Amino acid sequence: MNDARSPAGFDPSDAVQYHYDRFPPRMLDHARLIKPMSEAAAALARYDQMLKGMHSSDILLAPLRSREAVISSRMEGTVSTLDEVLRLEAEQEDDGDVEHTNARSETIEVFLYGRAMKMAQASMKDGAPLSKWLIRSAHKVLLGFGRGSHLSPGEFKTEQNYLADRGSRKILFVPISPQRLDEGLDRFFDFLKDDDCEIHIRTAIAHLEFEALHPFKDGNGRIGRMLIPLMLWKSGKISEPYFYISEFFEQNKDEYIDRMRYVSASGKWEEWVVFFLTAIESQARQNLEKAEQIRTLYEEMKGHFRETLSSKWAITALDFIFTRPVFRNNTFTSRSGIPAPTAHKFTKNLLDAGLLNTLEPAAGRRPALYAFEPLISLVRG
Repeated sequence: MNDARSPAGFDPSDAVQYHYDRFPPRMLDHARLIKPMSEAAAALARYDQMLKGMHSSDILLAPLRSREAVISSRMEGTVSTLDEVLRLEAEQEDDGDVEHTNARSETIEVFLYGRAMKMAQASMKDGAPLSKWLIRSAHKVLLGFGRGSHLSPGEFKTEQNYLADRGSRKILFVPISPQRLDEGLDRFFDFLKDDDCEIHIRTAIAHLEFEALHPFKDGNGRIGRMLIPLMLWKSGKISEPYFYISEFFEQNKDEYIDRMRYVSASGKWEEWVVFFLTAIESQARQNLEKAEQIRTLYEEMKGHFRETLSSKWAITALDFIFTRPVFRNNTFTSRSGIPAPTAHKFTKNLLDAGLLNTLEPAAGRRPALYAFEPLISLVRG
């Protein structure tokens, strides 16, 4: 399902209209929600316990943000690979100029989504609330360059948009009108603060409502999925904003879309909420397994790095490489916090030990590009 900014040539006969004056839901069958809510809460708590026990979750789980960017973007038809995105991240850390990269436009788009996620997380860590300003700021980063730059980055829609199946040429959903968007967003952000609604259920309802509002010309799905971990983190259900759920939605994409449409068509929210809670429970189990694998790899590599480098800086080097599993040599020497002569020696030692791979040898003034394949293959899988 893709944004279609004009209905010309599309069949509107099966289109579902936005649920005007029916948000937030006035009544829910809570008896039906207790069991899936409890299971989702328990699975998420187990995952968060793992986060709290990690050496540094922002170091160990940083590559998962790149993976989420790949999957969430792929749901919108933007296809790139984790390897391409990690490589572009390394390039951008080196020179920061996305305008002159040779990367594919799809890879740039995925990279910008990762940058938008990082910006939103950093803003909230600095005290910014979930607000119109935050989503507009994230959207401005998301579409700030490349294929989306002409789609009003950081600006709410001023024309009616549509969600359509481009294969069948059918309009599937008509979001809220631009004339009523402002009041819709006010209700949305008021609802985010409604502590009378249990947080897992509130997050489920809020995610659907954001997608039904569809406040931007493009990028609504990615911004909406970005808000899920931010809501759970803001509420204290996870200690860090590193809970990514797009994998479940991609695996169940047809049901994801159909259950959203059903809410607007019927006014009944329970089936959607159960589906969303199932997504949290399933993804929390998968995320826990992945986090445990990453932690195990980190513990294994501590011994290898200490043995190979024989230095008090060995763990500093390991932390840098886990955060940036693809990097240029000059970035390592200038930003790792390790004295430059020592850092230069480290890369050679790690290459000789088979712990790093060379993606690009040094050429002229261009530093070598290295990859830490054990972590990349783990995250990739």
